[in-house]
Amino acid sequence: MDQGNDSIRGRLLARLPKPENVAAYREETASLLAKHEKALFWERLASAASFVIVAIMVALWLLGLTPTAAMRQYFWPLVGCAYFLGVTQDLRYRIYQSKVDILKEVKQVQLQVLELQASLQKTGDRQP
Repeated sequence: MDQGNDSIRGRLLARLPKPENVAAYREETASLLAKHEKALFWERLASAASFVIVAIMVALWLLGLTPTAAMRQYFWPLVGCAYFLGVTQDLRYRIYQSKVDILKEVKQVQLQVLELQASLQKTGDRQP
């Protein structure tokens, strides 16, 4: 069982960048997370826009501003579709947000491991 754990440990550590590149990796991680934060903003905006469209449509109906019979006939199915679109966009946003949160945690742990490796190398270099 220890052999399986050692192979998994070795594979995980092999995927980390070298400790000499900690500063570059930190900058790369910051830019990656900034890119994901910007994408999260646009996902949230799409979700909010769908709900605003539904609110406007319902307000128009409440004010009696549905002029044609055809518009009155297809009004509620359109409202339902717009609401469904908003709900699915909100679900996409929440899933993506959880993925970004997990990515932040993983990158934080990777940076900590790299800093520990770098500090161990420095202490190893000092000892004769």
